[in-house]
Amino acid sequence: MVLQARNKHREAAPKPPQPPRASQSPLRGAPDAGAGEPGPERAPPSPGRKGAAGRKGPRAESAAPPARGGLGGRLAAGLRGALGLRRAGRGRTWTTLLLAAFAAVLHWSHITHLFENDRHFSHLSTLEREMAFRTEMVILASWYRIYTKIMDLIGIQTKICWTVTRGEGLSPIESCEGLGDPACFYVAVIFILNGLMMALFFIYGTYLSGSRLGGLVTVLCFFFNHGECTRVMWTPPLRESFSYPFLVLQMLLVTHILRATKLYRGSLIALCISNVFFMLPWQFAQFVLLTQIASLFAVYVVGYIDICKLQKIIYIHMGILAMKPHFLRINVSELSLWVIQGCFWLFGTVILKYLTSKIFGIADDAHIGNLLTSKFFSYKDFDTLLYTCAAEFDFMEKETPLRYTKTLLLPVVLVVFIAIVRKIVSDMWGVLTKQQTHIRKPQFDHGELVYHALQLLAYTALGILIMRLKLFLTPHMCVMASLICSRQLFGWLFCKVHPGAVVFAVLAAMSIQGSANLQTQWNIVGEFSNLPQEELIEWIKYSTKPDAVFAGAMPTMASVKLSALRPVVNHPHYEDAGLRARTKIVYSMYSRKAAEEVKRELIKLQVNYYILEESWCIRRSKPGCSMPEIWDVEDPANAGKPPLCNLLVKDSKPHFTTVFQNSVYKVLEVIEE
Repeated sequence: MVLQARNKHREAAPKPPQPPRASQSPLRGAPDAGAGEPGPERAPPSPGRKGAAGRKGPRAESAAPPARGGLGGRLAAGLRGALGLRRAGRGRTWTTLLLAAFAAVLHWSHITHLFENDRHFSHLSTLEREMAFRTEMVILASWYRIYTKIMDLIGIQTKICWTVTRGEGLSPIESCEGLGDPACFYVAVIFILNGLMMALFFIYGTYLSGSRLGGLVTVLCFFFNHGECTRVMWTPPLRESFSYPFLVLQMLLVTHILRATKLYRGSLIALCISNVFFMLPWQFAQFVLLTQIASLFAVYVVGYIDICKLQKIIYIHMGILAMKPHFLRINVSELSLWVIQGCFWLFGTVILKYLTSKIFGIADDAHIGNLLTSKFFSYKDFDTLLYTCAAEFDFMEKETPLRYTKTLLLPVVLVVFIAIVRKIVSDMWGVLTKQQTHIRKPQFDHGELVYHALQLLAYTALGILIMRLKLFLTPHMCVMASLICSRQLFGWLFCKVHPGAVVFAVLAAMSIQGSANLQTQWNIVGEFSNLPQEELIEWIKYSTKPDAVFAGAMPTMASVKLSALRPVVNHPHYEDAGLRARTKIVYSMYSRKAAEEVKRELIKLQVNYYILEESWCIRRSKPGCSMPEIWDVEDPANAGKPPLCNLLVKDSKPHFTTVFQNSVYKVLEVIEE
């Protein structure tokens, strides 16, 4: 480490007014709904942003015979076959991989630039960087330790530190750059992972459409709709930043398996590994895989893939497949057979989920069912209101389809979807008009296209119900847009017009609004600064015992745990049933209960200090969404009484003692009887 005294002044000349952030920007200063835990509403303008005060036709040739040399060789051979590149395939495959690598570097550079512009991360102190990470951290700690030990062993410098003058009467801070700094290492790994994701998107679009132009369409659609596709450039630590790239890999592998004429163990092992890495970081992964299973089952039922292939993919999920031979003995129409299998799958899934939850006492995901129920009915409880009062968990904004339309993403995807539906209708009509009902129809081709169409419908439903989940919908629309280059769907057009002419005309039209969207992102300039929380963390470090237990808002508790290393009773992992119960007790400070009752429950949790934030007591995103109003639904007996938080802001005695206070936070010491 090299420490250099260099003044990097934190103030600079005023910049133009900052354009509005895309709708997916995370909550700051509120319960971070992006982290899995809900919040009552979108936070007011963040203290962490200073705005303008910053500083900076015919069917394609069939797939080539499976190649030897493992999964990579077979996938490369499949890619060459899909592109019709059997002889000069190796050179062109390398060209495809080089273009994919270029897309990866381009996306890595883009999100790194946006993040630095937004936070001025390179000039922040270690504490400020930790405060900027409001949610899940230190997953990569073991990698960091291995990296630093290896670099120290071979004598390579991993970071350079500077003295940063902050101005405004604030003391100078030390700011370090380089992978030897934990925060820099953490962010760098996330951005590299999401850069590689763009390479996967290029390969995905190329493989699905059978043309490198399809890969180009996918990548450019992603960039033109970047604010609707991802939030990684604004909040790298979100679980989706770790998880989603593995879903892209998983769906590419599923596409390869559906298209392949022969299954290999390597493909299935790779699929299993990608499933694990997709599911481990993120609580929503299970619901996405449920929609995938449903889509694949529908593709199987109507005859686009065989039973063996589906069994290999999802056998442990789908015991109903074993009943197929019995269904075929029933002398019913093909349509009736589809309905019977669909009902068996639906009720089998629901019953199996119910029984396993009861037998093993699983309640961690019960709130998700309640959340979905609240979307269709008038059901309300404390947990669902915390979710639905946050914009990220509300219904999709009405402006979102309009933004899709302006970049022509929605019209292009609709054209592709209609083309696939025409194929499905044609295939199914041929089956339904047959007289023989007990003989299985021949298997249809291009089941991967039908799967992607059904998956699009599933993602659309998820995105409409929960705005945050449009991060599945928008990238999938970008992948679907690649099929505008597909000869399976539009060969009749490409016989008359060169495919390149069609694609580049569409991309030129897309770029009009797409380039404007990119410019809007590039114009966002600010810096992270949260002096009230910095004061709070410093006070905790030097004025409380190392074993003092804290309670408060979930995002604040994440910072207390990370930066002050103090025990906390609640944190952003809201999917855990026990944690939800503790958080509900902690948040009773914002209810209308009596102070003595709340204190008694906090003592049971062994809380020594409570961090009270007055803003949580008064802010309200929409009617019924202030914390006291949420508690009125849960605790109607106390409705009409003054909120406890308002009373404690004025006078914390006799049940609590105020030991620290600034413009945002008030620390109450719990007086034990």
